Amino acid sequence: MIDDTETIDEFLARHSADVEEALRKAAAAEIMPRFRQLAAHEVDQKSGPHDLVTDADRLAEQHLTAALGTLLPGSVVVGEEAVHANPASYEAIRGDAPVWIVDPVDGTRQFVRGEDGFSTLVALAQGGVLHASWIYAPARDQLATAVRGQGAFLDGERLFAGPPEPGRDLEVATSHPDYTTDDQKRALLGLWTDGIAPRACGSAGLEYLAIARGRLDATAFSWEAAWDHAAGLLLVEEAGGAHLTVTGEPFRVTGGNTLPFTTARDAATARRIMGLLAGGV
Repeated sequence: MIDDTETIDEFLARHSADVEEALRKAAAAEIMPRFRQLAAHEVDQKSGPHDLVTDADRLAEQHLTAALGTLLPGSVVVGEEAVHANPASYEAIRGDAPVWIVDPVDGTRQFVRGEDGFSTLVALAQGGVLHASWIYAPARDQLATAVRGQGAFLDGERLFAGPPEPGRDLEVATSHPDYTTDDQKRALLGLWTDGIAPRACGSAGLEYLAIARGRLDATAFSWEAAWDHAAGLLLVEEAGGAHLTVTGEPFRVTGGNTLPFTTARDAATARRIMGLLAGGV
């Protein structure tokens, strides 16, 4: 537990492993027993047929909320499902207290289809600054972690995004058409050009992990829900990558960003993608 004199960095030095354990326990208890075993009554729609939630989402978030709150007294948890139930709770991201930003099942649609491309995302932030992140893909038994200033790791191995290979088309994961408005689709049209190979994204967390591993060149996203981006943004930063909004500023987890925005393997790629996106806005 943190006390009044302990910094977040000191807390993380003592408790990062406990956060990892909390993710693994939540997945083992609430997610994996339902993987490829979901009954019809365990799947609901939120805003529409492409916006799904399952019992695994709800129960894993409850599990993590209890565990993370116990680890760091005085912190708050902003989870996707809790915010859906009470949108005002999102404001805690902009407050002074340490905040855990949680997406219990990122890639719910893949999870419902029985595909392994889903993840659990947790980030720890304070005052809009991301301090640590965890991306856990339980069906693949992969855990990516980052602490600000200390690098990015996948299963204990250091990650370096590195620049894209010269002369090769840039692979860019974009906001999925099912989740974009007509205006957002128009903004993304700038990527349909020579030298760019856009495709619809899957789990945002796993797309960010792919950038940090040097297996994806960039993303182009048109929404700013912090639970989808916070963990991945820090992971990519610590692997040497960069992120930019249309205004040329980095993405802010506290919101108010001008969209779309990009995250890329290096700053030069981020600027190139942002230049193409800006032409469509």
